[in-house]
Amino acid sequence: MGFIILTICCQMGKLMNDYKQNKEPLEFLLSKYKFETNKIENISTGLRYTAVLLKNGNIGVCANLGHKINPAINNYSNIDLENFSHRIVLNAYFNALLNYSHSSNSDVDIFQAIDFKNYKKVVMLGFIKPVVNKFHELNIPISIFDFQKEDPVLTPISVQKKLLKEADAVILTSTSIFNKSFLDSINATNNNCDIFMIGPSSIMTPEILEYKNIKMIFGATFDKSDDRVLKIIREDGGTRKFLKFENKGILK
Repeated sequence: MGFIILTICCQMGKLMNDYKQNKEPLEFLLSKYKFETNKIENISTGLRYTAVLLKNGNIGVCANLGHKINPAINNYSNIDLENFSHRIVLNAYFNALLNYSHSSNSDVDIFQAIDFKNYKKVVMLGFIKPVVNKFHELNIPISIFDFQKEDPVLTPISVQKKLLKEADAVILTSTSIFNKSFLDSINATNNNCDIFMIGPSSIMTPEILEYKNIKMIFGATFDKSDDRVLKIIREDGGTRKFLKFENKGILK
């Protein structure tokens, strides 16, 4: 009898895991935590980023990547996961709601936490120039893909799936969660690949670590109700301008 119960539990666990691997993070988190506009103090937005300030002072951000965001809270009474503006606000909301509880503050950056010389094939999805520059300084080969940017260092998109399948390490920009590329990206990797998520848009919660190959999430929190960050975002500033006000966080 005990064996039968254990078998059923294992099968149910596998079914839940399979279900989750096919359900994108924003949809999964929305079903678990909900989106409550009455928790939001205000939404600040500019050309580059959107920030959600919760009534408890928590701040969450998400890159806009060219999308225009309506800052009126009542515009999001009914979240539409097919609407990229809604997805950006939802990403920033979960960033504010969850990052403060689950991440551990750390001054350690991704290169101090991970020795990329131990990997044979490293792929980056989403061009983050300072990170790429560091790879070049360390003479570590890396293939970089980005649909929205043009740069001589970028690898042609036509070989992205092939290189993802061969990679043993992937640096994945956290904007992949709102722009709907997350599932395709992680599912294209082989089972022995380590994926590291990076960027201030990161949602640092254990549920993300349960997706295929996700090993660590590098993100940030901010001091409670820090209007310096909100002002920078309203004035169209980006990561470089509010970087000094970030509290780096790691979830693993």
